[in-house]
Amino acid sequence: MTYKEISLSKLDVNRSNDRHGELENETAAMAWLFAKYSAHMKKLARDILDQGGIYEPPLVFPAKDRFIIYDGNRRTTCLKLISAPNRAPSTELQDYFRTLQDSWTGQVPTNVTCRVETDRDKIDEILFRRHTGSQGGVGQSNWDGRMKTTFVNRTGKGTGLNLADEIQDRLKEADLVPAQLRIPRTNLNRLLSSEVFRNRVGISCDGGKFHFIRQEEVALKSLARIARDLAEKKITLNEIWDAESKRRYLDRLDSQGLLPSVADAIAPIDKTEKSSRKKFTKKVAPQPKRRARLIPHHDFEVAWTGSLQRQKAIWEELQFSLELEQHPNAIAVLCRVLLELSVDNYIRRAGLTSAVEGDALLKKLNACAEDLHANSQIDKRYLQVIRKAGNMDAVISIDTLNKYVHSSQLAPSPNDLLAIWDTFAELIVRCLNK
Repeated sequence: MTYKEISLSKLDVNRSNDRHGELENETAAMAWLFAKYSAHMKKLARDILDQGGIYEPPLVFPAKDRFIIYDGNRRTTCLKLISAPNRAPSTELQDYFRTLQDSWTGQVPTNVTCRVETDRDKIDEILFRRHTGSQGGVGQSNWDGRMKTTFVNRTGKGTGLNLADEIQDRLKEADLVPAQLRIPRTNLNRLLSSEVFRNRVGISCDGGKFHFIRQEEVALKSLARIARDLAEKKITLNEIWDAESKRRYLDRLDSQGLLPSVADAIAPIDKTEKSSRKKFTKKVAPQPKRRARLIPHHDFEVAWTGSLQRQKAIWEELQFSLELEQHPNAIAVLCRVLLELSVDNYIRRAGLTSAVEGDALLKKLNACAEDLHANSQIDKRYLQVIRKAGNMDAVISIDTLNKYVHSSQLAPSPNDLLAIWDTFAELIVRCLNK
């Protein structure tokens, strides 16, 4: 296996591509790709323009003084047509690619880095593993919805909104950064990839639209500081790679008084609290009349850091594996464990350890709720709900959760477990996101 810079003019789109079988020539192969995948091809071409080239090297086989493409025909076709729009199979596509060519910054690449394989059997083995499914683990495994969500929350890609562009435009309008400052947009999108982190700097993308949740001028000052840190490489990609490192950076800014606070809320506290409450419940409702598992299949936007590994494992068992009708006892115990571990995480990060050290779960729960309310993370009504968790006669109580673990007389029912989860869900999420 070798990697080589090859002239675009020496790369041949495969007329015998396994997508379509043998065709007459390269031109016919390119036309087939647009006949079959026109919308996808145009979007791919636009992405190549935006990224300034092809990311993944095509897989090629040398044939005399030329190279036949075995993997990467679509992306190479797009680059070829950006370079020579008149080769597109229709006038409409010619106009489209001519527009892309005119929009290209600098010169369209004339060379492409390719992976060169001289063994056809090796090429077939590669194609088999890439394009015929997982093959029991031998081939490439596609991501499920949960894996895709994890990727989006880590990188900020695929959200449908280029947050970095929105921020840069607003910073320039406010004259908070020099016009010539080059903000690394990919890194900025990565840092603010989750609502948890966006909210900390005073902004939100809830509903797919950018808006401020703290006073605009205060939030913009925080964003300007972040933009300068990234542009001046005081913060690099390695330092915001995962949720733990992002949180560490934002914590540092917060300790220096550089992030918006509750006092910077746009609305009065009571209105802010109602808005916050509504925003949270929107993500967990409406729910199906009867759930098969304790935690609904919604994205609760928890920033899963490495320190939350145990909590995440329990969460996923409750959300994806254990069924209420089949495993109520296991679910009851795990629900109680998840609640306590989440509360402990909040206490540790909020610095409440000395106040509740060694106390029972109920006292720790109330301490978290009081602190969340003081910081406008939950409203007064929900605070009262949590306070009632000390009622020993109620089904939704800490006493009930403790009896699920220690009592042989109380058996958990699916309906009671659902009621308990729906009551404590907001508190658990906010404790995990501390």
